[in-house]
Amino acid sequence: MTAASAKRAALGLYIGLFFLYLFGPLLVMGISAFNTSSYPTVIPFEGFTWNWFLALANDKDMIYGLQNSLIIGVCVVALAVPVGLAGAIMMQQITPRARGFYYLVVVSPVLTPGVIIGISTVIFWRDLTTTLGSRLLYNGDFLTVLGQSSFISAYCMLICIARLQRFDRALEEAGLDLGASRTQIFWHILLPFMRPALLSSAVLAFLSSFENYNTTTFAILADKTLTTVLAGRVRQGSTPAISALAVVIIAVTICGALLYEVLKRRDDARKARIARLASKAEAQDLAIA
Repeated sequence: MTAASAKRAALGLYIGLFFLYLFGPLLVMGISAFNTSSYPTVIPFEGFTWNWFLALANDKDMIYGLQNSLIIGVCVVALAVPVGLAGAIMMQQITPRARGFYYLVVVSPVLTPGVIIGISTVIFWRDLTTTLGSRLLYNGDFLTVLGQSSFISAYCMLICIARLQRFDRALEEAGLDLGASRTQIFWHILLPFMRPALLSSAVLAFLSSFENYNTTTFAILADKTLTTVLAGRVRQGSTPAISALAVVIIAVTICGALLYEVLKRRDDARKARIARLASKAEAQDLAIA
């Protein structure tokens, strides 16, 4: 065996082990979701069944936790994305000397353990609501949204900063010269430019909220989300219903990715068609001239 063939074989083995490590657990969970065995297992495969998906649909705690996770995720997106955008704009407005300190402050929640964020959120709002004499805001869902948004907004800010670095300030100056207000520039120039970053931030914020456990398990108080329900089930003993949930989540993710790709290709085709028509019209105008 030559050195080149040995190198290719080693590279192929490494890639194979990498994908096995990456997709192996998903494959095991996917198969165990259709196995009649009462414990998540692949071998022996006792028989094909849909019963674990029915058990998942009838599991009230799991469904409630899923619904709560979706609601909290949407609220986190609604809070974290605007805060992240504001933080990124602020980063571009302050003096270069102050940017280092500002960056350290706004990114520090990312470096803080989620357990500390969850506990500190609960203690702060408990003391605040006790002082105000109102327990209205001392709610598990509300505290979870605030606790998660405190560090997820930093992720959103980093994405927006990366996009803002390519923004041409001459567009703002042109808008001001033409009589546009700052508000009009924000809505009609900056936001359309930031749309890809905002969409990416929204997806990242929702997924980070949906899978978060460390902050959620303390901030949620007596309520529950999907991650806290799953953690309790795993401690009590896992069942193939959890594998069925994993299959459903993977299927939804794949369908969402395929739908996005289809819509993106349609949009690209529409833009290409418009560009061809514009170039054709321009060529006809030149021929007439």
